[in-house]
Amino acid sequence: MSGVNNTQQDVDIDLAQLFRAVWRRRLRVVAITLAGACLALVIAKVVSPEYRSETRILIEARAPAFATTTSNDAGSAPLLDELNIASQVQILQSADLIKQVIANLKLYQSPEFDTASKSSALSDILIKLHLKRPPADKAPEERMLDAFTGRLQVYQINSSRVIGISFSSRDPLLAANVPNAIAQVYLSMQSGAKLDSNSEATRWLEPEITKLRERVSEAEKNVADYRSANGLLQTSQNSNFATQQLSDIITQLAQVRADKANAEARAQAVRNALSSGRSIDTLSDVSGSQAIQRLKATESTLESQISDLSTTLMDGHPRLKSLRAQLADSRQQISRETQRILASIDNEAKLAQLREQQLVAQSNTLKAASAKAGEDEVGLNALEREAAAQRQLLETYLARYREAASRVDKNSSPADARVVSSAVEPVDPAFPKVVPIVVVSTLATFLLTCIVIMLAELFSGRALRPVGPVNRERKAAANASQPPQADDVAEIVTMKRAGAPASMLSVPADDILAGKTEEDIADAAHKPKETVSAKEDEEDFSIQSVADYLIDSGSRLAIAISPTGDDGSTASVMLARTVADAGHRIVLVDMTGTGCPSKLMAEHGELPGVTDLLCGEAAFADTIHPDRLSDAHLVPQGMSDLGRAMRGADRLSLILDALGSAYDIVLVECGAAEVSGVARLTRSKDTEIILSMPQPDEKQFLSAMTEFQKAGYEHIILMSGWREEHDPDTRRDAA
Repeated sequence: MSGVNNTQQDVDIDLAQLFRAVWRRRLRVVAITLAGACLALVIAKVVSPEYRSETRILIEARAPAFATTTSNDAGSAPLLDELNIASQVQILQSADLIKQVIANLKLYQSPEFDTASKSSALSDILIKLHLKRPPADKAPEERMLDAFTGRLQVYQINSSRVIGISFSSRDPLLAANVPNAIAQVYLSMQSGAKLDSNSEATRWLEPEITKLRERVSEAEKNVADYRSANGLLQTSQNSNFATQQLSDIITQLAQVRADKANAEARAQAVRNALSSGRSIDTLSDVSGSQAIQRLKATESTLESQISDLSTTLMDGHPRLKSLRAQLADSRQQISRETQRILASIDNEAKLAQLREQQLVAQSNTLKAASAKAGEDEVGLNALEREAAAQRQLLETYLARYREAASRVDKNSSPADARVVSSAVEPVDPAFPKVVPIVVVSTLATFLLTCIVIMLAELFSGRALRPVGPVNRERKAAANASQPPQADDVAEIVTMKRAGAPASMLSVPADDILAGKTEEDIADAAHKPKETVSAKEDEEDFSIQSVADYLIDSGSRLAIAISPTGDDGSTASVMLARTVADAGHRIVLVDMTGTGCPSKLMAEHGELPGVTDLLCGEAAFADTIHPDRLSDAHLVPQGMSDLGRAMRGADRLSLILDALGSAYDIVLVECGAAEVSGVARLTRSKDTEIILSMPQPDEKQFLSAMTEFQKAGYEHIILMSGWREEHDPDTRRDAA
């Protein structure tokens, strides 16, 4: 039910009629199918058989029969990637290889490859249309290549390094010999390419090695001359004479400084012992002296004698005096010897100091010499690097030359491929395959015959069935043949049960109203209600039918007008819940003055809604709320001032568009709204207009229809309440 007045009746394809048409002509279909199968069988038997055989080659890096070097050169091995395999496929199809195979097998003597003597009707037509060159215009060699490549297939086996070589021929032996010959020629070419590479390498390396030897000798001579000219005598691998001598001086200087410090410490220890009167026996320099040791022994002997005589002689005895005099003299000698030891230690310290001064002077001289030698070594290092590079390059060339020279024999350079499957003489022909050809031809003939019958049925119109609204011309003819009746008022919106169950078909309002005067409408309004009631018994204006229509028609926007007030708004709420229960997304927008839908669906009355959205006091998502009894959604009336919200009424169209992109159906309940307001809301939109009248009143109905007809609305849906025969309890609840 749309606002566009269709002038023709919609039709649909009757699939059952198409299959019935095929079934009625089943004998013809069977006969044509059998004829096609027999024709395919005859053609398959008549066509000369062709045999196909295949050889498979594995591409891999193969080592020579013997190895002359132990080094592995990774760069010399071929890259066995996808590009390498694809390149080998192209080589196997190269003209040079094919020419050699043709010559080896003498295929130019085979009549199968003589294309100049054979022609077909299609080929003759193409030649006359200048779409194909005559075979005689081509050279014999070119004709042979074309005939050969037309029967040859070279391809890579999926996800492998194996290449398949397939050849078809009417001679099974030739079909097997050609792939094997191609493989052998390919392997010979690959091996020959390696031999050529080795020969070219030896020819190129010989003069290069001679030149490199001369350059190496010259570079080494330059190193020796530079070393002798600058006095860079090499004492070790990474040092020269000046550096080595400086290192030795520094080592001696450190040792002398250590000896000097040791002597000074020893002399200071002796002085401290003498000045403090401590015993000098604990000093190693004093106690280690042999003179001190003899004097100490004499002192000990005298002390022992004095001690022995003191027991028998008086202190004034000459013998005791003599012994005490000797003891004092011995002690003086010990003191003098200690001084001599101290003087000797001081001399050692002075000698070490003098040696230190000499070594420091020598190290300074050697530092200058070492710095100059370092500067000279920069040039020497450059010459040594050049000599080392030339020497290394020479060694590399010599190794490669020896390796290439050792592989001059063909057995030393095998091809980087090997045959993994040789072609054998086929027994069964590759073409034609009689059974597959007959089966495919039979199925194709059957399908084409059925398609032709169905197309003929469609073009004749017998497979089309009418759907949608009744043709306007047929209805006008029916109205012309019968005089107007009093129950024409109820025909303004008619529910046709025949041919379209559970769907609503609207009739344009102006089709009836345009042919009647106001007096006729008024007279019809005064007819007994029994007439209208009898007509309504045949029609279905229930909420369920309106919901089914909205779902089936794919309507996106529906405007509900309730001339009778809140009872019509209640029916609109039931309509929204019915659509939601059917599994479709629907939102009801409350545009009534009383807010009846909001009271029935919202959890409470203080929810933001349309007026808040128009005033800019609420976000769009905050105005959408779920229905408390179903899966439908509600945009309530809101809490903002209605007068201030209506100043932004132009935004309602954008709001409805946004809701339409998110929901399957947008139902706007306007209450007892005026037609002009509805027109402003729905201009340039495909909109369904619903008159929600649970208790239809003829005057209100006719008045509303007249106003909508004047405003340009042609299709109006009447919704009169719940379908009582299906659910009377629900009908009473809705009322």
